[in-house]
Amino acid sequence: MNVLGPLKYAFRISVVRPQIFRSLSTTLKRKDQPTDNSLTIKSQEGGIRTICLNDPKKRNALSLAMLQSLYEDLKNDEDNLRVIIIKATGPVFSSGHDLKELTAEKGSEFHEKVFSTCTEVMNLIQDLQVPVIAQVNGLATAAGCQLVAACDLAVASQSSKFATPGVNVGLFCTTPGVALSRSVCSKVALEMLLTGNPISATEALLHGLISKVVPDDQVETETLKLANRICETSKEVVALGKRAFYTQILKDTKNAYRYAESVMVSNLTLKDGNEGIKAFIEKRKPSWKN
Repeated sequence: MNVLGPLKYAFRISVVRPQIFRSLSTTLKRKDQPTDNSLTIKSQEGGIRTICLNDPKKRNALSLAMLQSLYEDLKNDEDNLRVIIIKATGPVFSSGHDLKELTAEKGSEFHEKVFSTCTEVMNLIQDLQVPVIAQVNGLATAAGCQLVAACDLAVASQSSKFATPGVNVGLFCTTPGVALSRSVCSKVALEMLLTGNPISATEALLHGLISKVVPDDQVETETLKLANRICETSKEVVALGKRAFYTQILKDTKNAYRYAESVMVSNLTLKDGNEGIKAFIEKRKPSWKN
């Protein structure tokens, strides 16, 4: 793993030394940045919903307000919704929880609200019928790294980095570890959690945290290409498949196969299941009902 030395800051504080962070900021700064003052900006076109984390001055920290806004943007379903993309303004995808909200003065009740809301967001991403793609062009740390791990797919720029550096400020990244440990092997997850050291996008791809690494200036193009490809498929079949994937992965192999068998049979009862096979036999493009 790539070791940059002990990390000095975590969460909404930079996880790399200031001079390195300034370099990243310069490298990753985008020309076209939303000017809306909302914490998240939602737009939708052609079945693709884009949710932009929009608090760059706080490095898109997942404050309680940010999490609540993200939850609302995710849950609002529409008939023509096919894919959701989560991206961010500025050089940091998300630095994780806002440490100012985690001080002793805030109290345990407030802390419980922050973490439970974060969990609700992560669970919602998995429970949604449509795929959710993380579009990462920068730094993703702590709960920000958790958000990337929780998404169904993740496209990252070559200069992006990922870390769970809570241990450096005395707050172990326990909840980020849930999503992280389900994306990468335990030894890689534990090295990230125990040292706080960041990994590169290439390493994140190698270990399964993300699904694709692309040049910095092609992140949005490649993410949209992936989203548009999903839009060409059947909405109801994708929904069935996503739900089945997350269900079977929790079962032992024998029971997973039994469950998957029943899903395959159910798939064949769907209109689009029949249409796809019929179109293949007739050598034509399928006409999905969505």
